[in-house]
Amino acid sequence: MAQEKQAFTLDDLVPGGKSFYANQPKTAFYEWWGETPVKLDTDSAQDLFSLADINRIISESGYSDIRVTSLLYATFPYADKPVAVINASNKVFYINWETKSVENCIEFNTNADNKDLSSKSRLLAFTDNYNLFVASDNKITQISNDGSNDIRYGESVHRNEFGIEKGTFWSPSGELLAFYRMDQTMVSTYPQVNISPSNNNSRCATLVPDKYPMAGETSHKVSIGIYDTRRQTTVYLKTEDTPDIYLTNIQWSPDNKQIYVIEVNRDQNHAKLVCYDASNGEKISTLFEETNPKYVEPMEPIHFLPWDSSKFIYLSRKDGYNHLYLYDTKGKEIKQLTRGKFEVIEFLGFNKEAKSVIFTSNQANLLQKNTYKVDLKGTRTLLDNGKGWHNAILSESGASFIDRYSSPEIAGNIDLRSTDKANDYKNLNTASEPWDKFNTPKIEVGTIKAADGKTDLFYRMVYPTDFDSTKTYPAILYVYGGPHIHLIDASRHWGVNGWSIWMAQQGYVVFTIDSRGSEHRGLDFEQVTFQRLGEEEMKDQIKGVDFLKSKPFVNKEQIGVHGWSFGGFMTINLMTTYPDIFKVGVSGGPVIDWKYYEVMYGERYMDTPQTNAQGYHDTSLINKAANLKGKLLIIYGGNDNICVPQHTLSFIEACIEANKYPDMFTYPSAGHNMRGNERIHLYNKITQYFNDYLK
Repeated sequence: MAQEKQAFTLDDLVPGGKSFYANQPKTAFYEWWGETPVKLDTDSAQDLFSLADINRIISESGYSDIRVTSLLYATFPYADKPVAVINASNKVFYINWETKSVENCIEFNTNADNKDLSSKSRLLAFTDNYNLFVASDNKITQISNDGSNDIRYGESVHRNEFGIEKGTFWSPSGELLAFYRMDQTMVSTYPQVNISPSNNNSRCATLVPDKYPMAGETSHKVSIGIYDTRRQTTVYLKTEDTPDIYLTNIQWSPDNKQIYVIEVNRDQNHAKLVCYDASNGEKISTLFEETNPKYVEPMEPIHFLPWDSSKFIYLSRKDGYNHLYLYDTKGKEIKQLTRGKFEVIEFLGFNKEAKSVIFTSNQANLLQKNTYKVDLKGTRTLLDNGKGWHNAILSESGASFIDRYSSPEIAGNIDLRSTDKANDYKNLNTASEPWDKFNTPKIEVGTIKAADGKTDLFYRMVYPTDFDSTKTYPAILYVYGGPHIHLIDASRHWGVNGWSIWMAQQGYVVFTIDSRGSEHRGLDFEQVTFQRLGEEEMKDQIKGVDFLKSKPFVNKEQIGVHGWSFGGFMTINLMTTYPDIFKVGVSGGPVIDWKYYEVMYGERYMDTPQTNAQGYHDTSLINKAANLKGKLLIIYGGNDNICVPQHTLSFIEACIEANKYPDMFTYPSAGHNMRGNERIHLYNKITQYFNDYLK
């Protein structure tokens, strides 16, 4: 039967491949309209309106040059009004599908970025050429005038650490706009290069300056402004006047009068929740402080109870695991709402009528993400089927949620569920498994002990396609190992990536282990790597390799390793620390020396090069280049602004000095990751290298 099934192509398995999306589970897209789930596709919004209806309404309202091409991203901001928000070209339309009219049209700059819409006030904040603007249905107001590569407004700051994903924050009324201002004038400039300048009379490549604060160097300075759309005035919060502070997790009070900010010191071992007066920027109070001898990392703003604005939910790992706490606005801790050796993964919102908090966690199983509610007494209730990996979207009231999930046995499923009654649900969509037509390899998941001899670690082994237990096979360790990432979970096919399936089809065993230092296992599990990134992780990875080599079907002389980013660092680290184990490695976008990495991430886990000189020295791969024995290929993006090219080039220079001969390949105009056809080329290149030197 297996021989009758198709073989995969790389295009079937890797994003960017011509047939990749055709071989993904056929799912559906839903958006809430109040308490009603609306199914969206390119041509319709369930039975409410069609794409033709929308284009006819827009054209008849005087916008005959605009044509909407898809309804997949329509939103419904008002539970009690038949109004959809549709984006087209450089306009946002509020369309009433019952009256068949355009209620508002907000026009913004053609080059607008960082768009942030308040449907309460129907105002749109956006940035253009580093400045901040606010657009209404009849005008565009420029908020800042000194924007530049050095001075940036309305953008994400602190290099997207601390959960920061955007740079503007509308008040609940939509009349006030909080925004970040980032001053980078004091930050070192990394010389990225554009090799194909389009507006240059010369053929010469041009510099693209990237402000990149490396560990131990001067960081950028951030401030928070508040723009009043009624008075057209701006005030700034009177925070500490220093670049050595991180202003994170901005939240408005429900009455629009205060701004709450979690402030973290440069050492990242001390956080404060601070309240400011939004009218004048004055500091009102520090509600409480949190410290840790290694680091604190607030990732979520406070969330006010919808039924009691004097209380809020705060997420913290102060007891060793990420949990929900109830506080009042005087800073008093009222109750720890969740407790146990599991992590709250996401705060989702509230059921307003039942007065409960909705969240996801791995309480049911450390490989799973399930949806729960907890009341203010601390009583928790599982709301989904208790299996797999779930992503939930709450309705406007929080009484229901769209439950989208997969599991190792289920390709994709969507249910409509209640947050009041755990077993009350209706199936909306179940996807068939598109890989059923392919000859899919066996995937095994289990546990082994970490190098500490007591901690359970999860592993995943992908067997060669058409596995024969009488044969031996080369094996590849697919590795990441760093913070904020896990590679194994109870989602579809155990979270396996397409390249691992591809290599199994090429006749390899592909082995992965989530070592200590990775996410969702508690603070001690993560912080064991503090000041010595890579060391404990490698010990755990080697335990995995020992387990792998104990299998009679694994050729112990043909062990390879591959990873990207932190996994690229781990690849070279493993090859130069255990040079007799790994015959071949492919390292992508690697960190080579943590002193070349950014301030925020690097100093959290390593402190500064000035205060942890020995740790930086011992974990630097430059100092290990002379140990290289196996065949090593390093691949990097020529304009990588995360692991800048200096990493790879410094290691190559050290290898030249040590008479070592690694191979190197670059994608000249790419950043940290390759997209589209470049990604297919990348995995062909990686595969070719292992086929040439490991088989």
